[in-house]
Amino acid sequence: MSMRELVVLGTASQAPTRQRNHNGYVLRWDDEVILFDPGEGTQRQLLHTGVTATDLTRICVTHFHGDHCLGLPGTIQRLSLDRVPHRVAVHFPAGGAEYFARLRHATSFHETAELAVEPIEADGQRITVRGGTLEARRLRHSIETYGYRLVEPDGCRMLPERLSAYGIAGPAVGELLRVGHLDVDGRRVTRDEVSVSRPGQRFAFVMDTALCDAVYALAEHADLLVIESTFLESETALAAEAGHLTAAQAARVATESGVRKLVLTHFSQRYSDLRRFADEARRHFGGDLVIAEDLTTVPVPPRRVASAG
Repeated sequence: MSMRELVVLGTASQAPTRQRNHNGYVLRWDDEVILFDPGEGTQRQLLHTGVTATDLTRICVTHFHGDHCLGLPGTIQRLSLDRVPHRVAVHFPAGGAEYFARLRHATSFHETAELAVEPIEADGQRITVRGGTLEARRLRHSIETYGYRLVEPDGCRMLPERLSAYGIAGPAVGELLRVGHLDVDGRRVTRDEVSVSRPGQRFAFVMDTALCDAVYALAEHADLLVIESTFLESETALAAEAGHLTAAQAARVATESGVRKLVLTHFSQRYSDLRRFADEARRHFGGDLVIAEDLTTVPVPPRRVASAG
């Protein structure tokens, strides 16, 4: 059965806390299971979820600061330990290839898993994945950093009552979908006459960055946006200096970009009461808001319903 959901492994930023593990996020997107930014403790956090190393099809690293990548050695070794039978693609900033090589072979182990190492070499690079296109955009941080978004192509939904009115059924429906039109009793029926558009779903993942155009490009019309909010608005100057966002900034991005569900995460260890993030974000975003917690699951919102013309 198709499933689209985010599994949160960790929500801390530079330093973990008693309640928050280092970063780690898994996106289930039908047949794709993508691990984003595996920080320390990723293997153990996975044990508390329904996700296994064998499930993973792809790993995406935004940048090579430790809280976003120090879980790579254990994760990669676990792929071999579990003898994962399929190739697992790994994406990361090309400028950090040396860091990746060190992390991949951080210790001695018997490598049996097959990794497809596919670094991100340019802003806007696109990768075809099952169920859509994965796009990387260059963010503004102290080292080379990319955010990711997964975009499903637009489709269409057939309207049974209109198909019935034209006497179209069975294999003819498939032909109409493929060709775009069908001749029925001397009349050409087009696909548009018996269907409505079905917008593809969009997921966006934005970590360590100051505000920049790429943040908005990634967030545009996202059904689910996972975005860092390291600081509160009272530390706006500190956030800018460190190349991070505040909860208020992330919320305004979501509103201006038409985001449906907003997930805030990557919280500084200076904050123990995360309700302050919710309060701040609510002043700028009226949609579905989630303050991420370790080991929780966030469903991708149901598809937008297109009305028949």
